[in-house]
Formats: sequence, structure tokens, C-alpha cells
Amino acid sequence: MAKSKKLTKGQLRRIKANQQKKIAKQDQIQWQDDELSEPLQGLVISRFGQHADVEAPDGEIVRCNIRRSIDSLVCGDKVMWRRGKETQHAISGVIEAVHERDSVLSRPDVYDGVKPVAANINQIFIVSSVLPAFNPDIIDRYIVACEQTQITPIIVLNKIDLLDEEIFEVIQESLQIYLDIGYKVILASSESSDGLDDIRAQLKDKVSIFVGQSGVGKSTLTNSLMPDLGLETKEVSENSGLGQHTTTVARLYHFPEGGDLIDSPGIREFGLWHMTPEQVCDGFVEFADFIGTCKFRDCKHKNDPGCALVAAMEAGKIHPERLASFQRIMDSIHESLQTTRFNQ
Repeated sequence: MAKSKKLTKGQLRRIKANQQKKIAKQDQIQWQDDELSEPLQGLVISRFGQHADVEAPDGEIVRCNIRRSIDSLVCGDKVMWRRGKETQHAISGVIEAVHERDSVLSRPDVYDGVKPVAANINQIFIVSSVLPAFNPDIIDRYIVACEQTQITPIIVLNKIDLLDEEIFEVIQESLQIYLDIGYKVILASSESSDGLDDIRAQLKDKVSIFVGQSGVGKSTLTNSLMPDLGLETKEVSENSGLGQHTTTVARLYHFPEGGDLIDSPGIREFGLWHMTPEQVCDGFVEFADFIGTCKFRDCKHKNDPGCALVAAMEAGKIHPERLASFQRIMDSIHESLQTTRFNQ
């Protein structure tokens, strides 16, 4: 008997996608115009495949279908929707249009191109922690995304109750770099309640999102800030040392003191493959005085003669860790362009 050929990841992904399309087509609820209410304004609380939970003007959460003409819908979007006169298979309405976004946080996906994460946010809380690992590179990547979209970044070092003095000194040196640049840094712990009042003050009257790696404690922080939610949380895996996903889709919550908070799924890596070198440079705000002053226009900002960034680093005007982080991002963009659809 011939040995069956193992399907590739790409083939499995396409089979799954086709299955989901068939399921969505079967589940799609069709209403005639006379079966729908007048158009209403709403806020997308969460997105689930071909459906989304929308908050009605009276605060009711309604699960809706999404018109096929809508090519992008994420948590935080403001929409026009219509209520069905009858609820069919738990679906009570249909989203017909999306208002123009004030801002959008996006990240590239190997298979789907640039993928929006959340819309209409004012600030991004970049949550890191000593567990699973403190990672300045991911902080820098999120900061680049914030600067590109003109969304205010706030850095949160979570789980400070787990820090011993030696590790804290090392991390504090890294955090001081961001403070010197002008970014706000909050030291927090759900266990000891450190920093929670500061986070509450920052959340008030703004639309914010918690982002970061899996396991850094975003959902635990959200629970501490809004105890009535009772979000599921998990410990960092003892075997792998990696965080475990608890939030699977982004969801928006109304903060009791005013403002909205989006809890987003954790990620292993936040790529910037969709950005140009110039856009990445703009994300390192302390480079502004030196960009464009290199000896050669095509300077790679490494060992090139006459590199203004290297000279600024040697003169103490740019921190070596930030220049090294910038170089790693540029290397990762180059590598990704060789292996993903972004080079097609």
C-alpha cells in the first residue's frame, strides 16, 4: 500500500479556511429590509470570525452578522448596524458599515498581510514582566508602531513582586533608557497592588489597549483593575518557560472610572515587516537629529563609514542598546521580506 503523503501546514490551513467558509455560509442569516430596524450606531466589543458583538446605544450587547462588503472589522470600531426583528440562531442583527477610524494598531501576518488588531485607541500599554522574560526588543517594536500611528505608548513592568534585587537593578537600567527618552514607565503588580492606581489614572477617559507577550499578566492586571470581570488567567508554563494564551480574541471593557480598555491576545513576536526603513527610523524618536546626515544616502547604520547614528552612539547621544535594537529590527525586516508574501 502506498504511503499517504503528509499534508503541509499551508495545505491544512487552506482546508481549514475552506471549511470555515462553508460553515459561515450555512450559518449566514439573511434578512429582508422590512425585517430589519432603522440604522443604529454601535461599538464593536469583540469580533468572532463572521460575527461580532456590538454595543447598542442603550448598552445592550447584540451579536451581529457582518456584511460581506465589510473587509475589515476589529474591536473598537464604530459601526452602523440594524437589529433583526427576530433573533435567529443567537444572531440578532447585522453590521452594515464601519465609520472611519481615528487610529488603528496593526501588525503583519505571514499569511494574511497587514492585520488590524484594534481601532480608535488613544494609548497603548506595553506590558512586560520578569516572567516569561523581560524583552526590550518587543517593547521597542511596539513603540515604533505607536510612533507611526501617533498613539501614546506607556510601558508597564508587571509582576515586580517576583523581582529580586539583582534582576531589578538590571531591568531598571533598561527602563531608565525609556524614561530618559521621555516615555512613561509604570512598575506594577497585581499581587501587591503596586502601580494599579497609576494605571487607573492613565486609563480614565481614554480608549486603551493592553499588549504584550503571552504570560506577562495582561488579563490578571485587567482583573485587578476591574474585579467583577473574572477573566481566565494561567501561570507561565514550568516546562517551556513561555506564557500561555488566555485571551483568544481582543475584547473591550468599560472602565468604571471612565474610559475603555481592550484586553488583547498575547503574542510571541510583534513584527514590523510591513514598514519601510524610514518608518522604523521615525519610531526611534531620539534618532531624529541624526537621520539624513550620514555620509552615504544608502547607509545601513551598521559599519558604514560616516554613519551619523553610530557616531551619535559613540558620542553618548544615542544609547547603544537602542541602536542595537534598531539594527535587529532592520535585520528581521530584511529576513522576513525574503520569506513572506511582503516581497511579492
